[in-house]
Amino acid sequence: MPTSRPPPVCFENGVLYNGAHMNPSLVHADLIATFKRAQADAAHKFGLIKTVAPKGPKAIQAAVDTAAKAEKRRDAYAKKLRALGVILED
Repeated sequence: MPTSRPPPVCFENGVLYNGAHMNPSLVHADLIATFKRAQADAAHKFGLIKTVAPKGPKAIQAAVDTAAKAEKRRDAYAKKLRALGVILED
């Protein structure tokens, strides 16, 4: 009876990929695009703090917490890019 095998796994530059072996430049491009989305999301979330200010302190705190999470995500992607040797200008 044949056994089913899991899809091939590639561990490259500290990043785990399921499926086919990926070209490092494609990995960088994908990670850069993800970082740029996270960067735009963090900027948007910080902008929302001013928008919700009239709604009171609870709304402001919720917006600040959300913005902090978005900033943390952005910084995590930036750290991964630095580990790969990719430097992005601000």
